[in-house]
Amino acid sequence: MNTPFAIEVDKLTKRFGDFIAVNAITFKVKKGEIFGFLGANGAGKTTAIKMLIGLSKPTEGMGKIAGFNVDTEPEKIKKNIGYMSQKFSLYDDLTVVENIQFYGGIYGLSRKKIKEKTTEILEELELTEVSKSLVISLPLGWKQRLAFAISMVHDPEIVFLDEPTGGVDPRVRRQFWETIYQVAEKGRTVFVTTHYMDEAEYCDRVSIMVAGKIEALDTPHNLKQQFEATSMDEVFLKLAR
Repeated sequence: MNTPFAIEVDKLTKRFGDFIAVNAITFKVKKGEIFGFLGANGAGKTTAIKMLIGLSKPTEGMGKIAGFNVDTEPEKIKKNIGYMSQKFSLYDDLTVVENIQFYGGIYGLSRKKIKEKTTEILEELELTEVSKSLVISLPLGWKQRLAFAISMVHDPEIVFLDEPTGGVDPRVRRQFWETIYQVAEKGRTVFVTTHYMDEAEYCDRVSIMVAGKIEALDTPHNLKQQFEATSMDEVFLKLAR
């Protein structure tokens, strides 16, 4: 990747018949940036993300993720990104170790690398003592951190997090954002969706989608100044009117 950008999107559009779910969105995300992708339910966030991670073909426009084209190279994109869904994508009926090993295999890691990564994740998350416990028995905050670590088991340049803090208490949410910062400090790009407007303050830049269009994109500080607001909640409310 000889560009400073991890993600480049130009007029990306998705139609379903006469309905335009994503309407010519354009933005770029720098390498190592924490980029917030905000919007109410039905704004088009999920449809946009599916195009970006190679799960849905765009109707029009261009997108490049880690240097690969979303229209023609979706399989290469999938191999070069990490993805954590809102439901964490963990298998409750497998142990902690078995989940790590399973996803390591999915991403094509060697047995040696899977063993190294398993030890690394268990030690970093302090899960060694419960490594043989079923995931279903873990507290929600531990599941969240484990799912995040597994999404990066293959050392991707870019990590997509879809509502990663949904359903957890404020204390656990803050702890999780500390983990996100640690990942970004190592040079990874983090693309995160959230409906918690206070979490937008943790991002380097945010975009706000309304009815399929990006209606605002800047740093949280600049957006609050632009909309004469004291919080990102207030910015969002003004845009949604």
